[in-house]
Amino acid sequence: MLDPTQLSRMDALIPAPVHARPDPAADFAVTAATAVHAADAAASVGEHVAEVLRACTGHPIPVREGPAPDGAITLTLDSAVGHPEGYRLSVTNRQVTLRAAAPAGLFAGVQTLRQLLPAVAGPWTIAGGEIRDQPRFAYRGAMLDVSRHFYTVAEVKRFIDQIARYKLNVLHLHLTDDQSWRIEIRSWPRLATYGGSTQVGGGPGGHYTQEQYQDLVAYAASRHITVIPEIDVPGHTTAALASYPELNADGVAPALFTGQGNATGFSSLATDKELTYRFVDDVLREVAALTPGDYLHLGTDETHATPEEGRLAFIDRVLPMVARHGKTVIGWHELLRSPDLPVSAIPQYWGRERSDPLMAAAVAGGHRVLLSPAHRVYLDMKYDLSTPIGYKWAGCIDVADTYDWDPGTYMDGVPEPAVLGVEAPLWSETLNSYADVEYMAFPRLAALAEVAWSPWSTHDWDSFARRLATHGPRWEAQQMNFYRSPQIPWIS
Repeated sequence: MLDPTQLSRMDALIPAPVHARPDPAADFAVTAATAVHAADAAASVGEHVAEVLRACTGHPIPVREGPAPDGAITLTLDSAVGHPEGYRLSVTNRQVTLRAAAPAGLFAGVQTLRQLLPAVAGPWTIAGGEIRDQPRFAYRGAMLDVSRHFYTVAEVKRFIDQIARYKLNVLHLHLTDDQSWRIEIRSWPRLATYGGSTQVGGGPGGHYTQEQYQDLVAYAASRHITVIPEIDVPGHTTAALASYPELNADGVAPALFTGQGNATGFSSLATDKELTYRFVDDVLREVAALTPGDYLHLGTDETHATPEEGRLAFIDRVLPMVARHGKTVIGWHELLRSPDLPVSAIPQYWGRERSDPLMAAAVAGGHRVLLSPAHRVYLDMKYDLSTPIGYKWAGCIDVADTYDWDPGTYMDGVPEPAVLGVEAPLWSETLNSYADVEYMAFPRLAALAEVAWSPWSTHDWDSFARRLATHGPRWEAQQMNFYRSPQIPWIS
């Protein structure tokens, strides 16, 4: 393996771009006179890149409209680029020009530009050359389980910033489970105030007010990330059942649950009560109104305590509710056990087998799918047997395991056009702090980001490992608690 210290910054990009042509003689110097020129719909991304440059250089970096002189960084919307998340970046001694068909493409280009700056200290030059780039998959996601352990608004925003830097564009928030209910529902207030009052292992827990949740959604949107809320039903519902005993089949409230491990699938809403459907409709209505994205995740997994007839009836009643509230349903792939699903429903596969008849049949029927194979992208799995936190039921997963799979050919009967995208779930039963989140997420999320964004023709483990090694100093500068995998020749 070549020495990663010999890589130019343009040769060290993650995710790997479609095309890059380095020009070491064309580096652009960011000085006190540098300005960003961006107008109209490009202005918000222009302000973002200016903020990045101010923070690292200390220069004023104003944002201006009008023709750009030499020495400027110009952001321009150009429909000729085509793909809404694609971009074209040109860096010369005289200017930096970033073009995209939409603001999302400009934002993606800015994340590349960040990596073209030095990792830690000046002189502050942007590596010269040209890049042409666009994503392979439309959906590139990370899931954060805030239910088993609660993370503050500031911590979730830090996670948003961290995934945005690697061009992920979806944050799936697992908001409810047996252990807690994390979002305020005004028509059923005890869900949050009582159901959200604890977490795995005990402790105070917490919840997001509707205003706080909307703040998170808006913050993510400013980073061109869509928030997808998950309300897990009809199982994984102890927090709701403890808050409102009338939702139980026997009308008796269970105790709040703070356990972990293999304790799953033991709870269920009463699927034969009309009150249950009023409850679910109220929750979905309020959450949908707070969430401008297209999707709402219903979970629907591990319904071991729900009679099969009741589960089928529940799905038949609830999926039309989601549609009435203007959202498209996503569910874990157990959703496919229900016949006659609308073709719009999106199953998220978390199994470990490469052949699943229900997934193949769904694709043949016109469904698009999400792939989250547990033994590749479940970020709560240990890196190796010595990892102090995490599980190993899906196997130990180091960086190479997350990197070396092709979503376009992974599953029998699921060709690439049927794959909406990929997502790496991070379940938090063993993650007692946000530092634990970082430790389990990185560097594996960087590998997932490349799998999701880059063309398969660029896929090369040795190249990725060398490029990833150069990102260690960046993460150290950000005070990220990442795992120093022995598979990577980290730069110290």
